[in-house]
Amino acid sequence: MPRGDKSAYTGKQKRKAEHIEEGYENRGVSKDEAERRAWATVNKESGGGKKSGSGRGKKESHASSRKGGKLGGRAAAKRSKKAKSRSAKKAAKTRKRKSKTKSRKRKRA
Repeated sequence: MPRGDKSAYTGKQKRKAEHIEEGYENRGVSKDEAERRAWATVNKESGGGKKSGSGRGKKESHASSRKGGKLGGRAAAKRSKKAKSRSAKKAAKTRKRKSKTKSRKRKRA
């Protein structure tokens, strides 16, 4: 099996890597680097390929995911009350505006 071959991974592991990769790309990481980090995370959590014939399975460790979840929200915590309130008001205004356009489209149909 050549290096980088993903045939030993389950569908769930592949989906997980894809999801992690998208998250990195949304944060501005390059495509190649995002893919590398995503597969490194999947390997760390699940211990490599899990398809039958690839050895005995082991429990998954979700330490990486937990760490990411803990780190998430730090930016919002640093923002002032005024800034958070302003963005909440803007979001509410946008939701209201979009719901009006949806209701107009329903009436036409």
